[in-house]
Parts: sequence; structure tokens; C-alpha cells
Amino acid sequence: QVQLVQSGGGLVQPGGSLRLSCAASGSIFSLNTMGWYRQAPGKERELVAAVTSGGSTNYADSVKGRFTISRDNVKKAVYLQMNSLKPEDTAVYYCNAVLYANARDSILRREYAYWGQGTQVTVSS
Repeated sequence: QVQLVQSGGGLVQPGGSLRLSCAASGSIFSLNTMGWYRQAPGKERELVAAVTSGGSTNYADSVKGRFTISRDNVKKAVYLQMNSLKPEDTAVYYCNAVLYANARDSILRREYAYWGQGTQVTVSS
């Protein structure tokens, strides 16, 4: 079994910064793409940022230039540095990891996706 445990988040004023962390543990052969999603009340979950195993990144247009995603493959962790936060960034943020659980899955290209528990980010004065 695989677990993603998130930390960080909270309440911050507009213009402030927060850092989210997510650590994976369990039966993991290799971590492929890791990312952050968010879901605001009444809205669908959306991709915020993602990073591949090779380090390529992808960002939602709304966060480009303000958020930075990074990963530590040794620690099996992914981070989201959020700067210049706006009220519209308020949401529950979820960590996501796509991985191979074992060598056979890697050969078969059979990926599994897991989610963190979610953490509230509130941007308000």
C-alpha cells in the first residue's frame, strides 16, 4: 500500500507565501509524475502544477510565475512553494503521485495514482 502524507497550508494574507509538502511511503518501485491539485468550494478539482521524474514541470496559467513545484526523489517528496498568494487561491490542495508499485508494473507500464489527504489553504485579510 502507498500513502501520501501532506503538511503545510493554513491561513495567509494576500501577497503572502506558503509551502506545501507531500511525502510518499509504502510499496513504490518508482515515482513518475507528482503534482498538486486544488478544489475550491463549488468547483471541480484542477491541476495546479506537476513535475515528471525527469524534472519537467507544468503549471496552470493562473499560478505561473507565483508557484514553484519541486521534488526530492531520495525523500520521495514533492513540494509546492506558493508566493504572491491571492484570495482566489483559496482551496483544498491535494498531492498526487503516479507510480509503479513494482518491477513488473514498470515493464507492463501499469501505473497507479494516489492522493494525499488534502490541506486547506485560505488567503484572506
